[in-house]
Amino acid sequence: MILRNLSTGEQTTIPEITEYVWNQKGTYLAYAVSSNDAAKDGAFARRMTDGLVTTLHSGKGRYRSIAFDDAGRQITFLSDQVGFEKPVAPYRVYYWKSGEPKAVELVSAMTAGVPKGMVVADNAAPRFSRDGGRIFLATGPPPDAPADPTGNPAAPQPIAVDLWSAKDPLLQPMQRVRADQERTRNYRAVFHLADKKFVQLATPDLPTVSPGDDLSRAIGMSDIPYRMEASWDQSYNDVFLLDLKTGKPSRVLDHWGSNSTSMSAGGKYLLYFDEATGHWFTYRVADGVRANLTDKLKVRFQQENDTPDLPGAYGTAGWTANDTSLLLYDQFDIWEVKPDGTGARNVTSGAGRAARVAFRYRSMDPEERVVPANKPLLLSATDDRTRATGFYRLANLATTAAPEKVVMLDKAFGAVNKAKNADTVVFALSRFEEFPDLWTSDLSFKEMKKVSSVGSQLSQFTWGKSELIEYINADGQTLRAILTKPDDFDPKKKYPLMVYIYEELTQGLHSFSAPNVATSINIPRYVSNGYVLLRPDIVYTTGYPGEAAEKCVIPAVNTVVAQGYIDPKRIGIQGHSWGGYQITHLITRTKLFAAVEAGASVSNMISAYGGIRWGTGMSRAFQYEKTQSRIGAPPWDAPLQFIENSPIFWVKKIQTPYLTIHNDEDDAVPWYQGIEFITALRRLSKEGYMFNYNGERHGLRSRENMKHWTVHMDEFFDHYLLGKPRPEWMDKGVPFLERGKRDVTPLFKKKETTTPTSQVSK
Repeated sequence: MILRNLSTGEQTTIPEITEYVWNQKGTYLAYAVSSNDAAKDGAFARRMTDGLVTTLHSGKGRYRSIAFDDAGRQITFLSDQVGFEKPVAPYRVYYWKSGEPKAVELVSAMTAGVPKGMVVADNAAPRFSRDGGRIFLATGPPPDAPADPTGNPAAPQPIAVDLWSAKDPLLQPMQRVRADQERTRNYRAVFHLADKKFVQLATPDLPTVSPGDDLSRAIGMSDIPYRMEASWDQSYNDVFLLDLKTGKPSRVLDHWGSNSTSMSAGGKYLLYFDEATGHWFTYRVADGVRANLTDKLKVRFQQENDTPDLPGAYGTAGWTANDTSLLLYDQFDIWEVKPDGTGARNVTSGAGRAARVAFRYRSMDPEERVVPANKPLLLSATDDRTRATGFYRLANLATTAAPEKVVMLDKAFGAVNKAKNADTVVFALSRFEEFPDLWTSDLSFKEMKKVSSVGSQLSQFTWGKSELIEYINADGQTLRAILTKPDDFDPKKKYPLMVYIYEELTQGLHSFSAPNVATSINIPRYVSNGYVLLRPDIVYTTGYPGEAAEKCVIPAVNTVVAQGYIDPKRIGIQGHSWGGYQITHLITRTKLFAAVEAGASVSNMISAYGGIRWGTGMSRAFQYEKTQSRIGAPPWDAPLQFIENSPIFWVKKIQTPYLTIHNDEDDAVPWYQGIEFITALRRLSKEGYMFNYNGERHGLRSRENMKHWTVHMDEFFDHYLLGKPRPEWMDKGVPFLERGKRDVTPLFKKKETTTPTSQVSK
């Protein structure tokens, strides 16, 4: 490591450093050294004012996970120096305080309170509590001894066999995915510095404990009784409050599925959202009294969804000082309510709902722990009708006046970061056609200044512009879609239409998309090459997800066609995963599309229900009963819905050229779904193509594979929608012995041109 004084240019070299960390003020540098000369191994602290180096601990061994407290005057770290020469050398926790000559050992396997058979876990870095009075660490089983090289080579090796039991809490594939996690599982503990007392918090029966800012309690969770349910329902936990002094847990919630559970800033309350009732509750720590905070209010604090599971809350803005009150979000406005449920008031005066603008509090201080009651509050704002974004300002929490608009633009504001000692902020702004360059401003946002110009590169390309349109689906609901037209759009011409679908997409109206290769279509590439792009929102009915897609996508397309500039014989559609499924279903019901690409699509919901998400090892059943696949029941309770929504049973009706990508290591949708469908198309002599990139997962990761796939997908659509020549692979296929030999690299090299032009197509 080279330390350079930026004022004088003086340099200091510290050799053989393995890790380092600064305290927040930059007055101390702590680092670990591992040297070929074992005598130089150690952990050290360097005072930057005079360069004084304190040897915290030294000797042959490993030193790691160095951490300062917030004040920057205490250090903790791990080391295995004491037993380094032994076959198994568990780590120990060390502690140093500024002014002391060296660090002291705090915790080892012999420390009072450490469970028998446990040692300090080296895979969990120790850290200080906010006040610096405690060190949080973890314990775990001791590491395995290294294999004896002189052992018996004839000893039998374990047989590679899995036993699947119907009583297993976790399926065998899930156990396999979590095997490394289980081998290194550790359990949270705390050491109280003033009392010199170690307290074990987490245990095998209560494996998850998450200390926060509260200095006396932590939230603990156990999913152990409910692990089997996660296969077809969702994850559940019993929720506890643990006393950090004693480690004693007190049960607060049983069989709890919500993730919205947290301690108040002052530690007096546990806050949780009950998805079954749609209300916020507090649990008073002192006496266990519970209060419903929102049952008397006439607005929803629970989001709306169209899946069979229960939706969560819109969220919270935080607590005020001393746990006096907390701020809750409904869809548009912000409410202040006392923790006993009294005194509720709409601090944004209903202005959000009236204008359909969603207000959310945005703190400008990264160290802020409570919402200030007597200072102006900056609120982010998103117009639900136009997707314009910006900021409003609330004078303070006590005001009865509506928030005042500061700035609203038909663009997407990125995260706003404020300078520590000045009223200057930096942020990004974007639209579909505008790269998210960086801007600066004061907090009035009146004189915004662009300070980067990456987006200037777009000037050489024909791009496009996006707008929101409305359409009416087959159930009479008014929905929205993003329509993107080329820069040189002429309403008198006839254009091909490319449709991209997933679920709701209009929230991305102002998202910038760079030209690139990927698993799905690149929208700028298609618009630049003369396509109009449509991205409709889709809403669903439980039990009939395929039909719901029909009821939305077809009317959305017809709405655009009715405007007169789309050639109805040149309409294509593309989607991946859930989008791919919907497309595969659609072409069993309509001849609207000239060509489709449906990536990683489910074709048989019955076999897919019993499949495995190999990335997590989970059964796919929960998707159909509770989440995205939206059947709402298992196949034996709703066989007709599974059949109706499975394209494989209606494949005879397909008359549309079909392209898909389904890779043999897909970790979300088993690739045999693609095999079932392509072999059915083959059996029926219908046109279909499936690309399988060996070893790739649900989405492509290799850039070379992305290039190869993008070229072939673009050739497919350009043939059917732009009338370009039919590529050879569509007629002749690619024999196994010739697979992957096509070199698409030249297609990604910049073309030489002698004719200057202000705009070129990509």
